[in-house]
Amino acid sequence: MAERRARVRRVRVPKGVLRFKQRGGARPGAGRKPKGEVAGVRHGVRAALASRYPAHVTVKVRRGLPRLRQAREYAALRAAFAAGCERFGFRLVHYAVLNDHVHMVVEGADREALSRGLQGLLIRVAKALNKVWGRRGKVFADRYHDRVLRTPREVRICLAYVLGNGHRHGRRGGARPGAACDVYTSGPWFDGWSERVVVRGLEAVVRPVAGARTWLLGVGWRRGGLLRLDEVAAAG
Repeated sequence: MAERRARVRRVRVPKGVLRFKQRGGARPGAGRKPKGEVAGVRHGVRAALASRYPAHVTVKVRRGLPRLRQAREYAALRAAFAAGCERFGFRLVHYAVLNDHVHMVVEGADREALSRGLQGLLIRVAKALNKVWGRRGKVFADRYHDRVLRTPREVRICLAYVLGNGHRHGRRGGARPGAACDVYTSGPWFDGWSERVVVRGLEAVVRPVAGARTWLLGVGWRRGGLLRLDEVAAAG
């Protein structure tokens, strides 16, 4: 106790001046708490987004919820994507659904448009999944993570990664890698394959993504060549 008193620095207050207690400052347990079990994304200032740049967005699902790569869950996700893929200057152009997270390649008129459109889409997705699961409450664990894509090479690498991410997670689980199109992605609607890709059973499904409007996502990335299925399976 004596040591603690020795460290306290006393400040003399002039006579006639009232002394007010101050709050704040660095202390254990201070700060905004994460939405999920642990902090997933730092609450920093997001990078500015110009309308000519697409972005790669990742959102995680809360722990303990069912897997997303199942028939009922994915049908609900596809319907939500189709209804909210183009709103408020926001466009969902590509996606990949994994068991506990979702990758999206999106466009926005600006940062505000991206935030509003993505928020509306995630609310729609959460309601659809909760209906399937017969529950209420939060679905997503924390803030979404995004990365602005500024060059054709970045966009091409991102597309290969997103469309092949299911293969990567499958290899972790002991599954054999393959060159087939992952049906839990927007791959069946992707027009940038070097091969002809046909996925049976999706002919009557409403297209769940919007068309690209940025030069980078629509044309620019193709300068590096169209994507091959075996290339995507390896890149994921």
